[in-house]
Amino acid sequence: MLTPEILEDYRPYYDEEINAAMHRIADSAYFPVLSAYVYPERSPEDVKKQICAYTTIDEFQLQVMKTVNEQVIARSIANFSYVGLDKLDKAKPYMFISNHRDIMLDATLLQYALYLEGHQTSEITFGSNLMRPQEAVDVGKSNKMFKIIRGGTAREIFTNSLNVSAYMRYTITQKRQSTWIAQRNGRTKDGTDKTEVAVLKMFAMSSKKPFAENLAELNITPIAVSYEYEPCDFLKTREIYLSRRQCYQKTFDEDLNSILHGILQFKGNTHYTVCETITPAELAECAALPHSEQFKTLAAIIDKKIYAGYKLWKTHYIAHDILHNKTDFLEFYNAEDKQKFIEYMNGGLSQIDGDRSELQEIFLGIYANPVGNCCPSDKSDSN
Repeated sequence: MLTPEILEDYRPYYDEEINAAMHRIADSAYFPVLSAYVYPERSPEDVKKQICAYTTIDEFQLQVMKTVNEQVIARSIANFSYVGLDKLDKAKPYMFISNHRDIMLDATLLQYALYLEGHQTSEITFGSNLMRPQEAVDVGKSNKMFKIIRGGTAREIFTNSLNVSAYMRYTITQKRQSTWIAQRNGRTKDGTDKTEVAVLKMFAMSSKKPFAENLAELNITPIAVSYEYEPCDFLKTREIYLSRRQCYQKTFDEDLNSILHGILQFKGNTHYTVCETITPAELAECAALPHSEQFKTLAAIIDKKIYAGYKLWKTHYIAHDILHNKTDFLEFYNAEDKQKFIEYMNGGLSQIDGDRSELQEIFLGIYANPVGNCCPSDKSDSN
């Protein structure tokens, strides 16, 4: 049940809170740097005057976040493409569940695509680990982000999951706003996208209705996000390498560092597939199974849709062939493509301390694993 206290704790800003948030952002020590990136041809003073006049979420998203996405695409993406948005009903809210490769871009680029196609933007989960400093909270909550708490005791995790579930169901069924959430807690590090059953169970916690009816009202819609060059690929390689040897502990500013890397790093071609919404028939199929298999089967259905929609690029095929010492996918790249990728790999790995052969195996796996997951039977659809 969504209580007023939970709503206040989790929700994004209301329009009446936007102007105060804009003034805090404008007064931040980070503002000159942010302004220079988003509006490189304008003075910080001019930009500050502009944003301090905003009084609604729509103004912030249209004037600022739209420009942020355009700058990211212009500076670090060779081509941004998407399919499937034309199949969505613009009057219907959806629970978007996406594979998760980049802390910020997975969700924000989707919002840009929604805007371009005339859809309302969605609300977005906002990890409590990212809610610092205040400027980050102000930007996030002005951009329709709602809180999802990370970590805690078993009891705290249960309570937080129940609260998030209640908030998302309220947002979809009452506010009639779509929401976005990742298919798992944290980014995919090794290139293998798998929907966590716990995330799906969380969806259902806020209703006592039977399985199929409970989840049908959320309009669960998977999304596949595919980057030609994986955001933070070398940071992920290092993390996996260290995690094999010890309990990996994030530094205080690591998430912020990953956000900045994701924004600035060249990502090549980037593609979104908005998959078919989970159907009543698919939910009924799950509901007919023993309780212990219902959410596992739903997770498998979502994974299948994401794998089918995932766009494989040259980098994936090259990495798969190098890793397995084969030439199975030679038709999708040439010798120059391969040499360019190897030079890219060697340059990045040379900056990481550790066993070079193991680091290379980890790095190649990040790119190669999607090939195994997608198992394309018709290679002509990929490039």
